[in-house]
Amino acid sequence: MTRATHSAPPQTPILRNGPIARWVRSRIEKAGIVPAGPNPWDIEIRDGRFFHKVFFQGTLGFGESYMDGDWEAPALDRCLERLVAQGLDDPPGLARILERARTLAGWLLNLQNPRRAFEVGRRHYDRGLDLFQAMLDPQLIYSCGYWKEARTLEAAQEAKCALICRKLGLAPGLRLLDIGCGFGGLARYAAEHYGVEVHGITVSRQQFEYAKTHTADLPIHFEIRDYRDLDGTYDRVVSVGMFEHVGARNYRAFFETVHRVLRPEGLFLLHSIGGNRSRQRTDPWIERYIFPNSLVPSAAQITRAFENLFVLEDWHNFGADYEKTLRAWHDRFEAAWTALSKSYDERFHRMWRLYLLASAVSFKLRKLQLWQLVLSPTGIPGGYQAPR
Repeated sequence: MTRATHSAPPQTPILRNGPIARWVRSRIEKAGIVPAGPNPWDIEIRDGRFFHKVFFQGTLGFGESYMDGDWEAPALDRCLERLVAQGLDDPPGLARILERARTLAGWLLNLQNPRRAFEVGRRHYDRGLDLFQAMLDPQLIYSCGYWKEARTLEAAQEAKCALICRKLGLAPGLRLLDIGCGFGGLARYAAEHYGVEVHGITVSRQQFEYAKTHTADLPIHFEIRDYRDLDGTYDRVVSVGMFEHVGARNYRAFFETVHRVLRPEGLFLLHSIGGNRSRQRTDPWIERYIFPNSLVPSAAQITRAFENLFVLEDWHNFGADYEKTLRAWHDRFEAAWTALSKSYDERFHRMWRLYLLASAVSFKLRKLQLWQLVLSPTGIPGGYQAPR
């Protein structure tokens, strides 16, 4: 097993006291975090190489050094909140130059092209089913819940499914396409409660097998398929938590695909994490360890991509609800760790904890949003009435 802490070889004083260490320490202290300080959000630096990792690699080095046990904070979420609030998640110095080079290379290569589209399925969504069963609600819905009236994760996820179905105006006999169907929770809810026929596609073998097995008695058909290969005609289209894997170079192709398969009188609901500014590449730590080839879109990127294809009927932001969802996932993950530790090592434990808490903090500070857009090909006669 990979260990989270380690006995470092002898270090030269420059690692802890040299100019790089002083620079990193000053940045941390600007966020109100004191190395070896008395507060629960202060950090204990256990290995002086932490400073060089952060200086040269930015958030990638910061995250890897936490995974390796180079530093610790009793209240990790409060530590991360202070760092993100001060903008310290942006790469420093040399790391910024390297990040720009990565961004250019990613754009040229098109990291979300059809050949690469299934990589996130293999590396993230095909992780052990026990992990997702421990962390998620019983329906294994792996996206933001709707907490307007909910008090539990189960209620929040059911409320989200109900909200989506109402926004789409589902009714018996309609045909629904679910792009990025996950483990099939929304498709199952729509078929059971609204009597629709559902076609779900995913890039994950594990999600496909689970969804197919747990909906065998319903009018639902699942496939492992890239969205660009879709054909047929649908009354409604929905995509929940999948657009973050499309990539800026492919946004237009995504909307063109939906426009092609959606009936002229139909509706499309897009549920996606959103960012406050346009980017071409995701955070390097998230990309390497959590969601390869991912990218959070901005409002400008989305609207440019569907221009002259769709009428925007509704734009709903309930990003604050994602903090509650992520904290619920984190609490369940930590509660189940004793059992999960038989299959995952401590380095994974720290990686997944950092992923969940850093994400929760980003939504709390409104650095990230959660958007639901309702789009129609030609506009709803008389206007669209948006459920809330």
